[in-house]
Amino acid sequence: MMAIWRRALVALLLISAAGAALAIDYRSVGAPAAILFDVPSLQGKKLYLIKAQTPVEVIVKLEGWLKVRDAEGTLAWLEARHVAEQRTLVVTSPQAEIRQSDNPDSAILAQLDKWVAVEYIEPASPGWVKVRHRDGVTGYIHSTQVWGL
Repeated sequence: MMAIWRRALVALLLISAAGAALAIDYRSVGAPAAILFDVPSLQGKKLYLIKAQTPVEVIVKLEGWLKVRDAEGTLAWLEARHVAEQRTLVVTSPQAEIRQSDNPDSAILAQLDKWVAVEYIEPASPGWVKVRHRDGVTGYIHSTQVWGL
């Protein structure tokens, strides 16, 4: 009986370690604009242009190229040199509010339209994240209103 519990514990620990190794890697476009390709090559088909500060999820790293996913779920290849370590988030709800504190009843400092990017500062209480808008407004936004976390 004890051996069964030991095996179960080892399996649980291995699963936990694998989960940590599979952490999601979010970054943002650091260049003024970058081209997304269908394959990891400049000779590949150009799919579309992605603007600065757009968050992307890195799926695969391959010799100077990154396979990324955007907020709409599109997968494409991007030259790694165009990606910054800085984390940004993008508003995915029709409108989002930056609030003074991580509370739905706190004062609204700014209202943002869909697809506006904000700088990720740090996590806050569950369901909230601290952000900075390019105009300097710093506050809290509900995590359900943004993508890139």
